[in-house]
Amino acid sequence: MSPRMAQVLRYLLVALLAFGCFVALGFDVVRRGEPSALWSWEHSIVNHSSLVAWWLTWACYVYVMFPIAVGLLLVAWLLPAWRTRALFSVAMLLLCWFGADFFQHVFARPRRLDWVVKHETAFSYPSSHATIATGFYGLWALILYCSELSSTRKIAAFLLVLFAIAICWARLALGAHYLTDLAGGALLAIALVSAGLAIVPGGIFPPVAGRPFGPAE
Repeated sequence: MSPRMAQVLRYLLVALLAFGCFVALGFDVVRRGEPSALWSWEHSIVNHSSLVAWWLTWACYVYVMFPIAVGLLLVAWLLPAWRTRALFSVAMLLLCWFGADFFQHVFARPRRLDWVVKHETAFSYPSSHATIATGFYGLWALILYCSELSSTRKIAAFLLVLFAIAICWARLALGAHYLTDLAGGALLAIALVSAGLAIVPGGIFPPVAGRPFGPAE
Protein backbone atom coordinates (compact mmCIF):
# COMPACT_ATOMS: atom_id res chain seq x y z
CA MET A 1 0.00 0.00 0.00
CA SER A 2 1.35 3.41 -0.99
CA PRO A 3 1.92 6.11 1.66
CA ARG A 4 -0.77 8.25 0.02
CA MET A 5 -3.34 5.44 0.14
CA ALA A 6 -2.49 4.70 3.77
CA GLN A 7 -3.02 8.37 4.60
CA VAL A 8 -6.36 8.42 2.77
CA LEU A 9 -7.52 5.40 4.76
CA ARG A 10 -6.49 7.05 8.03
CA TYR A 11 -8.44 10.20 7.17
CA LEU A 12 -11.48 8.12 6.20
CA LEU A 13 -11.27 6.18 9.45
CA VAL A 14 -11.16 9.40 11.46
CA ALA A 15 -14.09 10.77 9.44
CA LEU A 16 -16.21 7.67 10.06
CA LEU A 17 -15.40 7.53 13.78
CA ALA A 18 -16.11 11.25 14.28
CA PHE A 19 -19.36 11.06 12.32
CA GLY A 20 -20.46 7.97 14.23
CA CYS A 21 -19.82 9.70 17.56
CA PHE A 22 -21.62 12.81 16.28
CA VAL A 23 -24.75 10.86 15.33
CA ALA A 24 -24.73 8.80 18.54
CA LEU A 25 -24.37 11.92 20.70
CA GLY A 26 -27.16 13.65 18.78
CA PHE A 27 -29.66 10.86 19.30
CA ASP A 28 -28.65 10.56 22.95
CA VAL A 29 -29.15 14.22 23.86
CA VAL A 30 -32.44 14.40 21.94
CA ARG A 31 -33.72 11.35 23.81
CA ARG A 32 -32.29 11.98 27.29
CA GLY A 33 -31.56 15.70 27.36
CA GLU A 34 -28.48 17.41 28.75
CA PRO A 35 -26.67 15.51 31.53
CA SER A 36 -27.49 17.14 34.86
CA ALA A 37 -23.83 17.46 35.87
CA LEU A 38 -23.10 19.46 32.72
CA TRP A 39 -26.27 21.53 32.94
CA SER A 40 -25.46 22.88 36.40
CA TRP A 41 -22.10 24.16 35.21
CA GLU A 42 -23.46 25.48 31.91
CA HIS A 43 -26.15 27.50 33.66
CA SER A 44 -23.61 28.96 36.10
CA ILE A 45 -21.53 30.65 33.39
CA VAL A 46 -24.40 32.29 31.50
CA ASN A 47 -24.28 36.09 31.34
CA HIS A 48 -20.59 36.31 32.28
CA SER A 49 -18.63 38.71 30.03
CA SER A 50 -21.63 38.86 27.71
CA LEU A 51 -20.29 41.72 25.60
CA VAL A 52 -17.04 39.89 24.86
CA ALA A 53 -19.02 36.72 24.15
CA TRP A 54 -21.23 38.63 21.72
CA TRP A 55 -18.20 40.03 19.87
CA LEU A 56 -16.74 36.54 19.57
CA THR A 57 -20.05 35.25 18.26
CA TRP A 58 -19.78 37.60 15.29
CA ALA A 59 -16.77 35.63 14.04
CA CYS A 60 -19.08 32.96 12.60
CA TYR A 61 -21.80 35.20 11.17
CA VAL A 62 -22.09 35.75 7.43
CA TYR A 63 -21.08 39.43 7.51
CA VAL A 64 -17.69 38.37 8.94
CA MET A 65 -17.23 35.07 7.12
CA PHE A 66 -18.08 36.46 3.69
CA PRO A 67 -15.21 39.00 3.52
CA ILE A 68 -12.85 36.37 4.97
CA ALA A 69 -13.88 33.96 2.22
CA VAL A 70 -13.40 36.65 -0.43
CA GLY A 71 -9.94 37.38 0.98
CA LEU A 72 -9.05 33.69 0.76
CA LEU A 73 -10.21 33.56 -2.84
CA LEU A 74 -7.86 36.48 -3.55
CA VAL A 75 -5.07 34.55 -1.82
CA ALA A 76 -5.85 31.56 -4.04
CA TRP A 77 -5.62 33.77 -7.12
CA LEU A 78 -2.45 35.67 -6.18
CA LEU A 79 -0.44 33.00 -4.33
CA PRO A 80 -0.29 29.68 -6.22
CA ALA A 81 1.59 27.97 -3.37
CA TRP A 82 -1.38 28.61 -1.08
CA ARG A 83 -4.14 28.10 -3.67
CA THR A 84 -5.16 24.58 -2.68
CA ARG A 85 -5.13 25.42 1.02
CA ALA A 86 -7.20 28.58 0.57
CA LEU A 87 -9.78 26.93 -1.68
CA PHE A 88 -10.00 23.88 0.57
CA SER A 89 -10.65 26.04 3.63
CA VAL A 90 -13.42 27.95 1.85
CA ALA A 91 -14.99 24.66 0.79
CA MET A 92 -14.79 23.39 4.37
CA LEU A 93 -16.33 26.62 5.64
CA LEU A 94 -19.33 26.13 3.36
CA LEU A 95 -19.64 22.44 4.20
CA CYS A 96 -19.49 23.14 7.93
CA TRP A 97 -22.01 25.91 7.64
CA PHE A 98 -24.58 24.04 5.56
CA GLY A 99 -23.81 20.70 7.20
CA ALA A 100 -24.56 22.06 10.66
CA ASP A 101 -27.76 23.68 9.39
CA PHE A 102 -28.87 20.38 7.78
CA PHE A 103 -28.28 18.29 10.89
CA GLN A 104 -29.93 20.87 13.13
CA HIS A 105 -33.13 20.10 11.24
CA VAL A 106 -32.45 16.36 11.46
CA PHE A 107 -32.12 16.33 15.25
CA ALA A 108 -34.46 19.30 15.90
CA ARG A 109 -33.20 19.85 19.45
CA PRO A 110 -34.86 22.89 21.08
CA ARG A 111 -32.71 25.81 22.19
CA ARG A 112 -31.97 26.68 25.80
CA LEU A 113 -34.38 29.02 27.55
CA ASP A 114 -31.82 30.87 29.69
CA TRP A 115 -30.36 32.83 26.77
CA VAL A 116 -29.03 36.40 26.97
CA VAL A 117 -28.39 39.15 24.39
CA LYS A 118 -29.98 37.33 21.43
CA HIS A 119 -32.69 34.69 21.21
CA GLU A 120 -31.49 32.16 18.64
CA THR A 121 -34.41 30.60 16.78
CA ALA A 122 -32.61 27.79 14.91
CA PHE A 123 -32.38 24.32 16.39
CA SER A 124 -29.60 23.62 18.88
CA TYR A 125 -27.69 20.44 17.88
CA PRO A 126 -25.09 20.73 16.51
CA SER A 127 -23.75 24.22 17.16
CA SER A 128 -22.94 25.83 13.82
CA HIS A 129 -20.51 28.14 15.62
CA ALA A 130 -18.60 25.16 17.04
CA THR A 131 -18.64 23.46 13.63
CA ILE A 132 -17.19 26.53 11.91
CA ALA A 133 -14.78 27.30 14.76
CA THR A 134 -13.35 23.78 14.46
CA GLY A 135 -13.70 23.19 10.72
CA PHE A 136 -12.47 26.60 9.61
CA TYR A 137 -10.50 28.43 12.30
CA GLY A 138 -9.17 25.17 13.74
CA LEU A 139 -8.35 23.94 10.25
CA TRP A 140 -6.34 27.09 9.57
CA ALA A 141 -4.47 26.58 12.83
CA LEU A 142 -3.43 23.17 11.55
CA ILE A 143 -2.63 24.49 8.06
CA LEU A 144 -0.39 27.21 9.45
CA TYR A 145 1.31 24.89 11.91
CA CYS A 146 2.17 22.43 9.11
CA SER A 147 3.11 25.16 6.62
CA GLU A 148 6.46 26.34 5.33
CA LEU A 149 6.25 29.60 7.30
CA SER A 150 8.92 30.50 9.84
CA SER A 151 8.55 30.50 13.62
CA THR A 152 5.43 32.68 13.36
CA ARG A 153 3.47 29.61 12.25
CA LYS A 154 3.39 28.20 15.79
CA ILE A 155 2.26 31.48 17.31
CA ALA A 156 -0.44 31.98 14.66
CA ALA A 157 -1.65 28.39 15.06
CA PHE A 158 -1.81 28.74 18.85
CA LEU A 159 -3.78 31.99 18.63
CA LEU A 160 -6.26 30.47 16.19
CA VAL A 161 -6.82 27.50 18.49
CA LEU A 162 -7.48 29.88 21.39
CA PHE A 163 -9.83 31.87 19.16
CA ALA A 164 -11.80 28.74 18.22
CA ILE A 165 -12.09 27.75 21.88
CA ALA A 166 -13.18 31.29 22.79
CA ILE A 167 -15.95 31.18 20.18
CA CYS A 168 -17.26 27.97 21.73
CA TRP A 169 -17.08 29.50 25.22
CA ALA A 170 -19.07 32.49 23.95
CA ARG A 171 -21.96 30.25 22.94
CA LEU A 172 -22.14 28.92 26.49
CA ALA A 173 -21.80 32.36 28.06
CA LEU A 174 -24.73 33.63 25.98
CA GLY A 175 -26.87 30.60 26.80
CA ALA A 176 -27.15 29.86 23.09
CA HIS A 177 -26.04 26.22 23.26
CA TYR A 178 -25.49 23.26 25.51
CA LEU A 179 -21.99 21.87 25.91
CA THR A 180 -23.09 18.76 24.01
CA ASP A 181 -24.10 21.00 21.08
CA LEU A 182 -20.54 22.28 20.96
CA ALA A 183 -19.11 18.76 21.16
CA GLY A 184 -21.41 17.71 18.33
CA GLY A 185 -20.33 20.65 16.21
CA ALA A 186 -16.66 19.84 16.73
CA LEU A 187 -17.25 16.17 15.86
CA LEU A 188 -19.12 17.09 12.70
CA ALA A 189 -16.32 19.45 11.66
CA ILE A 190 -13.68 16.77 12.25
CA ALA A 191 -15.70 14.33 10.15
CA LEU A 192 -16.12 16.80 7.28
CA VAL A 193 -12.52 18.00 7.27
CA SER A 194 -11.14 14.47 7.50
CA ALA A 195 -13.34 13.34 4.62
CA GLY A 196 -12.20 16.36 2.64
CA LEU A 197 -8.54 15.59 3.31
CA ALA A 198 -9.12 12.04 2.07
CA ILE A 199 -10.54 13.38 -1.20
CA VAL A 200 -8.16 16.25 -1.97
CA PRO A 201 -4.94 14.86 -3.51
CA GLY A 202 -2.37 16.61 -1.33
CA GLY A 203 -1.45 20.28 -1.18
CA ILE A 204 -3.11 21.03 2.16
CA PHE A 205 -0.17 19.93 4.29
CA PRO A 206 2.78 20.06 1.86
CA PRO A 207 6.08 18.44 2.85
CA VAL A 208 8.53 20.86 4.44
CA ALA A 209 12.22 20.21 4.92
CA GLY A 210 12.85 18.93 8.42
CA ARG A 211 9.20 18.13 9.09
CA PRO A 212 7.10 15.12 8.09
CA PHE A 213 4.34 15.31 5.52
CA GLY A 214 1.00 16.20 7.03
CA PRO A 215 -0.20 16.15 10.62
CA ALA A 216 -0.87 12.42 10.67
CA GLU A 217 2.67 11.19 10.09
